[in-house]
Amino acid sequence: VQLVESGGGLVQPGGSLRLSCAASGFTFSSYGMGWARQVPGKGLEWVSGIYSLGSTFYADSVKGRFTISRDNAKNTVYLLMNSLKPEDTAVYYCFHGPSPGGVPPGYDSWGQGTRVTVSS
Repeated sequence: VQLVESGGGLVQPGGSLRLSCAASGFTFSSYGMGWARQVPGKGLEWVSGIYSLGSTFYADSVKGRFTISRDNAKNTVYLLMNSLKPEDTAVYYCFHGPSPGGVPPGYDSWGQGTRVTVSS
């Protein structure tokens, strides 16, 4: 399994970013995909998930601002982040699993992540 995240960067509060995660090594269309984030020194926080058939879920902290989507033809999952806040600053990681409503226990296929910094 390989997951390669991209799209992070520095953005002002209220701005937008779109993260991408290119996946390989498994049958992408058969798996749920999700995003989680981690602030240095803190635990991993689940952000959003999308089932293989397209149902989506969001943490309360990002609901209404973030949108997860997937392109099974490109083996890629996206996270569109609008109305960004300083508290969204973190390293963002994608993951795969049968139930993307949370980070699978013991998940060990993490990519390198992509850093998002929201600051003026």
